[in-house]
Amino acid sequence: MSLISKYIIVSFTFLVYSLNSYAQNEILTDKEVDSTANQMNNTVQSVGNIESDSIVNLDKRLKFGCGFGLNFVGGTNIGLSPNLIYLLSNKVSIAAGLQGNYTAIKDLQKTTTIGANALLQYSPVNKLITLLEFAELNVNRTTEAPTGDIKDTFWESALFLGVGMNITNNISLGAKYNVLYDKDESVYTSPILPFVNITF
Repeated sequence: MSLISKYIIVSFTFLVYSLNSYAQNEILTDKEVDSTANQMNNTVQSVGNIESDSIVNLDKRLKFGCGFGLNFVGGTNIGLSPNLIYLLSNKVSIAAGLQGNYTAIKDLQKTTTIGANALLQYSPVNKLITLLEFAELNVNRTTEAPTGDIKDTFWESALFLGVGMNITNNISLGAKYNVLYDKDESVYTSPILPFVNITF
């Protein structure tokens, strides 16, 4: 809760108690005044506790992760994807982040991609993870040709289904398959990409 919200709650509480005391048409004793002040103080402390509990819960649920992938099948593919992860439960998490890839096929093509991704991760058992990831990438491709380099810039979408294993609580290792992979058009050298995810 923000500071303004606290003041509104305290003011409203004070107003309710003030109206209540005027409605009685009698003068409050010192004991009654102390009781009212204590009730208001307890209300303010409760609001403060709710706010601090929310911050603690958010800190426990929010994690930073960094995924990276290497693939040397049919060329070189190096990827890095930092993510901000929110734990919905002990089995389900969602994340969003940035993604960068460098792909090279020797003496043929070099590609650099930068984009964003969103993913859903599910752990049915403690050691196993499954993931669904969508990525939208801006692609800059340079193809070597006898007449000179051909440069191309376009957008590509990727939809990955993956499975992996939790090596530790902070490290997972696995592979993901690009459902939208097109051999002739895709920036990836293979539809299957191994990955390593590290969370902090």
